Amino acid sequence: RIPLVRFKSIKKELKEKGQLEEFWRNHHPDLFARRYLHCFPADIVLSVGTASERLYDYMNVRTGHLHPTWLFTEEQVCGRDLPLLLRCLLFCLGIHQKFKSFLSDSYEHGGEAFSLQYGTGQLVGIAGKETLQISNISIKGQDFGESVFEPGPTFALARFDGVLGLGYPSLAVGNALPVFDSIMNQQLVEEPVFSFYLERGDDTENGGLLILGGIDHSLYKGSIHWVPVTEKSYWQIHLNNIKIQGRVMFCSHGCDAIVDSGTSLITGPSSQIRRLQEYIGASPSHMGEFLVDCRRLSSLPYISFTIGHHEYKLTAEQYIIKSVDDQTFCMSGFQSLDIATSAGSLWILGDVFMSAFYCIFDRGNDRVGFAKAA
Repeated sequence: RIPLVRFKSIKKELKEKGQLEEFWRNHHPDLFARRYLHCFPADIVLSVGTASERLYDYMNVRTGHLHPTWLFTEEQVCGRDLPLLLRCLLFCLGIHQKFKSFLSDSYEHGGEAFSLQYGTGQLVGIAGKETLQISNISIKGQDFGESVFEPGPTFALARFDGVLGLGYPSLAVGNALPVFDSIMNQQLVEEPVFSFYLERGDDTENGGLLILGGIDHSLYKGSIHWVPVTEKSYWQIHLNNIKIQGRVMFCSHGCDAIVDSGTSLITGPSSQIRRLQEYIGASPSHMGEFLVDCRRLSSLPYISFTIGHHEYKLTAEQYIIKSVDDQTFCMSGFQSLDIATSAGSLWILGDVFMSAFYCIFDRGNDRVGFAKAA
């Protein structure tokens, strides 16, 4: 049982500094920035190397790699597109813990450069191997990437220090072995299974739990229902349809979806999400989100996802995100994101969905299980 720590979203950080409008104006086309802007990341604390450097890593079942932040310069962190004052502030505050390979006796320098495409820019880094400590699990010789250049301000503004991918090996860069594959190969868990219990809301202390190596039966009610993975890359499954108030409205002939803790909202093809926002009465704001009148929550329809032989129903209280800053506002938990694949356009069942259900990822049988969260 590994506790998850929840931090403020990038959007909330920017809003408190009075810089949200400028960020949105400059980075609206960047799908990566849009995907992470509203995110309240559920992170774990891990240690890297014999120097036991503690990092907060963002748990992401959509990717297959691990990349902590390396010791870098201000320009490498933020690029040149941030206002000078903000760049200096971010750098001087030292938001991120940096991995210092020269302090570790167990570090192995791979020497190979790699790059990852994020939104409109590339993350560039160097491959290496290191001992990784997650709770009481010590993983020897773990492949990872040291990030030395990150695109735009999104990574710099985020509170997490790196990304830990839990996807299949086909998503990893080069021949790198993902963390959970290393855990399985080194026989560090009883079962080749991990599961997420995500807490609802933006509690900055308790983000939920990550269970490595099994299922915690105290975290769900009723039965677990299993569906097979349709492609061994993302944790990709088949959706039969999506209903509003019991009526099939989207994905009527079936479609595929990714179950992803690294995406805060539920995303889908732009044309379908626009219609969905209209159905629930959500209107676009100049900040890029879709808002609904908080007084109407009790009258909004339920939305259900048919997966296998079961319907997974979300009420308005579950798919609307209520935020209390200087004023209370209610944001739709749905967002447009076009991901075209050979299987068609993908939906992503992110944290809005996962916080309503206990989600189990079974590598031994290549399947995903869902049960109602306790």
